[in-house]
This record gives sequence, C-alpha cells and structure tokens, in this order.
Amino acid sequence: MTETSRLRQAVTWTLVLAGSTAVMLAFRADLDKAHVSLVFLLIVLGASSAGGRILGLFVAGASFLLFDWFFLRPYNTLTITNPLDWVVLITFLVTGAVAAQLLHREQESARRARERTGDVDRLAALGAEALSAARAEDALAAVVAMIRSTTATESCGVYLSDAASPRLVAVSPPDESATVPALVDWVAREGAPAAEMDDGTSRLGTRGAALRTLTVPAGPLVHALLIPLAVRAQTVGVLRVAGDRLATLDDARWRFLDALSYYAALGAERVRLAAAAAHVEALRDADRLKDALIASVSHDLRTPLTTIKALAHDLGALGDERSQVIEEQADRLNRFVGDLLDLSRLTAGALHPRIEVNAVDDLLSAAVQETEGRFGDRALQVQLPPDGELLVGRFDLALSVRVLVNLIENAFKYAPAGTPINVTVHRAHGRLLVTVLDRGPGIPAGEEERIFTPFYRPPSAPPDAGSAGLGLAIARRMAEAQGGTISYARRPEGGSAFTLTLTAAAIADAARTAATFVKS
Repeated sequence: MTETSRLRQAVTWTLVLAGSTAVMLAFRADLDKAHVSLVFLLIVLGASSAGGRILGLFVAGASFLLFDWFFLRPYNTLTITNPLDWVVLITFLVTGAVAAQLLHREQESARRARERTGDVDRLAALGAEALSAARAEDALAAVVAMIRSTTATESCGVYLSDAASPRLVAVSPPDESATVPALVDWVAREGAPAAEMDDGTSRLGTRGAALRTLTVPAGPLVHALLIPLAVRAQTVGVLRVAGDRLATLDDARWRFLDALSYYAALGAERVRLAAAAAHVEALRDADRLKDALIASVSHDLRTPLTTIKALAHDLGALGDERSQVIEEQADRLNRFVGDLLDLSRLTAGALHPRIEVNAVDDLLSAAVQETEGRFGDRALQVQLPPDGELLVGRFDLALSVRVLVNLIENAFKYAPAGTPINVTVHRAHGRLLVTVLDRGPGIPAGEEERIFTPFYRPPSAPPDAGSAGLGLAIARRMAEAQGGTISYARRPEGGSAFTLTLTAAAIADAARTAATFVKS
C-alpha cells in the first residue's frame, strides 16, 4: 500500500469514527455501554481490515478516549469514578488491539499465500518455457529474465565455467558490451558466493554459506551478488545479480532466488552439454569424412604404385642403380596403402574373420618367419611354456599373424639398437596371452589408450621411425574382430609390454578339427 493510500484510509476511518460518535451522542441517554463498545469495535475491525494494523491500533486508541470522554460519567472528562468502568475500557482496548493484530496476521498469511501461489505459477511457466525452448541458450535466457524481474534488480547474467575462463552466455537486459568481472573466476573456481560492494571492494563467502550473510548492512552496501551454480556437486557456472535492492529482499524473495538459482544451474549445464554434443557430432562428421577419404585415396593409389614399380624394374634391367631405391620406397608406400585399406575395411565392418582351432606354435612360427630379416641382426627371442605344453586357441590365424607382426614391428621401431625383443606365451583363465616385450622408452602417462587411435604417434617417437601411427590401431581392431584384445603395460624395469589376448581351446578340440579335415 502506498503512502497516499494509507493517508486516504486514515482520513476515511477518522471521519467514520467521528460520524459514528456524533450519531451515538444524539442517543446517548438510550445507549448502554455494551452498545457503544460494539459500535467502536466494529469500526476498529473495519479500519484494521481496510488500512492495516497501524490504522486499527490508532482507531482503537482514539475509540478508547472517545468512549471515556463522551459515554462514561462524568461526561466530557477523562476522569472515571466507577471502578467497573475501567474493566469496560480495558476490555474494549485489549479486544480492539487483539482483533487488529489477529486480522493483520491473517492478512499477512493470505498475502504470503498469494505470493507463494504467484511464485509457483511463475516457476511452472518458467519450467514450461524452458522445456519448450529449442535452444539451450533460449531456456537459460528465460531463467535469467525471470530472476531479474523477481528480484527487481538492474541486471542479471549467467557465466559458464569453461576450461580456460568463464564466459557470459545469458544476460538480462541484453548488453553486447558486457564483460566478465574478475570475481566471477574466483567464484567458479572456489564454488563459494561473493559480493561486489558499492565502494569497489569485494566480500568473499565460504562454500555452502547463506547468501544473505553477504548482504548484511554493515559498512558499504552490496552492489552485486555472485552465486555459484552447482549440478551434482560440480560448479558449472556463476549467476551474477546486480542492483541496489539486494539488501532489502525479504525471506520469500531469497527463497525464490535460491530456487531460480537451481534452474539457472540446470540451464547452464544444458548449455554446456549442448556445446559438448555439438563438438562430438563435429568430430564424428570429421571422422566419417576422414574414413571416406582414406578409403577413396587408398584405392586410387594402388594403380600408380603398380606403374611406378614396373618402371623401376625396367630401369633396373637397364643397369640404373636408383631403381632399387625406387622399388623399396614403392613397397613401403604400398604397405602404408594396405594399412589404410585394412583400416577402412575394419571401420566399415567389412572384415569377417574365420575363427578356427589353431596351435599357438603355428602363430609364433608364422610371425617369426614374416619378420625375419627385416631388422638386420637384432634378436627376436621367443619363449614357449617351460613344461612343453601345446597351446591351442580359437582365432583367425591369418589375422592373428598380422596382429602379432604389427606388435613385433612396433617394438623393433622404438626399442634401442642392440636390445632384444622378447615374445612370451602362456594360458590363464581360458585365455591365451601372447606378450611382446621391449626396452624402449615406453608410453607417457595418460597416453596408454591414445596409442590405439589411428595416426597417433607418442611424443617419444623418433622422426625416422617410418610409422604413420596405424599399426597399433589396426592390430587392436583385428584382435577385437575375432573376440580378442590388445593391452599395454609399462615394464617395471623399463620398456613396454603389449599383450595379445585370444580365446583358448582344448587339445581335444584341435584333434576333432584335424579329424574332420582328414575325413573331408
């Protein structure tokens, strides 16, 4: 109620009191004290209902004096000769005051109920608007606008906690020149509220502290309040509310601000997840384009490579010594093209392994034969089970040989010269474990899984390793295509251990397979 309305109500009920008193004076001889008390009490209730508690108490006090002056003997004086009249007056005054107070309490309860109903309606409307918003930024903008209108502050903004620094994602009213205050970074990092004072100083809170503690009117007034926005105990953003009315917010407004802060936190998290999803989708598109490009280029490179090798062979027949270098580089490029073709087939799911029961000895001997002579006099040591047990498994022999050869070649590329490469094999828990061990620099911490992604080379790789970063990626995908895995472990004494895990089988299975082959 405005000051003008209060003054109008005071004048109105004063006139009502004066008029009622004048009417009762005309019939004073016929009126009982109870009649006068009831009339004045009705006026007190009417004034309290229309003008509030203060006006009701004022009318009750004025009625008390008028009752004594005009309607209690001796008239026209405040002197009371009958002690029982004190009981009447005190009872009237107490009844009027209590009635005014009770009516005020009920009016306040009704007002708070209307406010809560309005808050619920606004929250429901905000939730519907946020859910129907096509873009996460639009939903967050609706939350920010609601916070600003509810708190009647000058501006409201939400800053998203990025890895580099917080950035403004929603502000009301719109302001293209808005910058990120320095205090926002502290709130995002510490997860605690803070306040900007009107004298340029800052007031820092603690994690979990009540917001109202920062707005206590001691010293300079609060100009802006910064609230951490947390989802699942993680700070995802900062809400900044600026205005001179923060210190005058009542309990209901503070509770509503807390509720809307959670809406803002969910909105900020939605914006962050939407950005992450867009980034992931962009990476997927790039990966699909890369796979299509690899498949196309790989096929197109085969024909010119065949021509180059044929011309190099003709040059060699003419005695040109450079033909050998050309053929070696063409073979190297041909292997690279083959890796690209294998990668594209594995990615497209076009590789169908032929799972059969095979002896591990056959796998090892084929891998040794494949790599023999490629690395000069460097030693490749194969260690079989010491008890002489014949190990068999269910796997595609050709694919498994490719996998093991890739692991051995990788070890030779990165291990220091003069150090041997060891291959061990054993059976455990129904699985065959073939491990290739080297004395190389190993893989940096945190890069253990990245080495199995296409085109990745560790920072420790020598520039002349002659690798495009496809060997391990192809090896893992070939292993997984036949139900196996490849894992990496750092050796305690230095170096790397790559383990190919395949499904083991029993000797009886191998015997049945051989018998079936003979019968056929």
